[in-house]
Amino acid sequence: MTANMNTAALDLPAPPEPGLTPEQVIARAEAMIPELVERQAEVEERGFYAEDIHERFARNGFYRILVPRRYGGYEFGVEAFLRVAMTLVRGCSSTGWMYSLGASHALMAATVFDEQAQAELFSCGDFICPSTAVPNGTAVPAADGGWTVNGTWPYSSGAPYGTHFMGHTLMPAEGGQPPTPLLFVAPRSQWVRLDDWGQQLGLRGSGSHSVRMTNCHVPDHLARPGVVIVDYDATSGTPGRTLHGNPEYGGALHAFISLLNCSMAVGMARGALDAYEDLLRDRTTMVPPVVPRYQDRDYQLWYSDAFGMIGAAEAALLNAAQQWRHTAALGPAAVTRESDLRLSAICLQAANLCWEAMGNYILPTAGSSAIRHGERLERVWRDMSTLRTHAGFSVLLRTIALRELAQSLAR
Repeated sequence: MTANMNTAALDLPAPPEPGLTPEQVIARAEAMIPELVERQAEVEERGFYAEDIHERFARNGFYRILVPRRYGGYEFGVEAFLRVAMTLVRGCSSTGWMYSLGASHALMAATVFDEQAQAELFSCGDFICPSTAVPNGTAVPAADGGWTVNGTWPYSSGAPYGTHFMGHTLMPAEGGQPPTPLLFVAPRSQWVRLDDWGQQLGLRGSGSHSVRMTNCHVPDHLARPGVVIVDYDATSGTPGRTLHGNPEYGGALHAFISLLNCSMAVGMARGALDAYEDLLRDRTTMVPPVVPRYQDRDYQLWYSDAFGMIGAAEAALLNAAQQWRHTAALGPAAVTRESDLRLSAICLQAANLCWEAMGNYILPTAGSSAIRHGERLERVWRDMSTLRTHAGFSVLLRTIALRELAQSLAR
């Protein structure tokens, strides 16, 4: 975190625990792992994590990690957020996913919107804002200013406890040109959550319900015509960098989304490795000499290969986060599309390591009984498989980002 030079002289609201540190908040996430593991089935059955877990997250400060200090947040920065996110995912993929994709958009809001908007958005302190990148619905100018928005946005992870929704829609086409996108944020009073989540292969408890808005009014200060988060150009500076004096509110947003997706993969793989380690301690080899599997040389090798691959993925993720912060600190001109895509490419390969560790070592050697319905490893496997189908991973990161990176290098 960089000191907030622009607000040092202001009478700022203090966060609930002014002395809380990033290390303490990460430790709080780690302490929750056993309970999250125990309650995975319940989360899938409900479709989202329980209200008591939500209240614990709020007390632990998880929802304020990326909220600016100016508005009573902790402003601990991206690396602290990623560490908390992948720790929660390690305990329960659905819970960690829902938390992460709700709380992470505080960074986007604090980067892209101006002071009037941020003062309104962060007035609640705990900022939980599901978001989707695909434009849906319509926005037409309202007679008294602002926009009238209609539409339905599926896969809005974090919706059950959302305080806001950040979406993309389309403004009316003019002069024979294609419609222009509009980025907007709407408070909870302006949208409803549909009961349409929980039937997917994995991440059934991720709270990724659809959000519907019907003739809702979005004022001008909560709308950014022509802005799409994944293509946001920060090279001329951002409202957040100026307002907060913190370069992390002026970093590359496409790369941040890639870091977030990668943290999900690392957390899931860590959870799978935990389950595999338990299996090695609890079960014996199938042929003589019959010994606990952790004493068998083959299982030792398979475990160590998976451990090394997942550890390498986590190291790559955290180094990419450090590069992201360093690039932002160099100034707006350094936050180029190429630097953005380079970091995204690293995240893709780190996530691939996690997938390969599970697919090449953990699953094939765990045995079919380890992937019976309700087993921890079975659930993580379904969740990781669903992550691989997520548009942010399978299309935005794997295809579009890599192709655009190669094109930029060829110029």
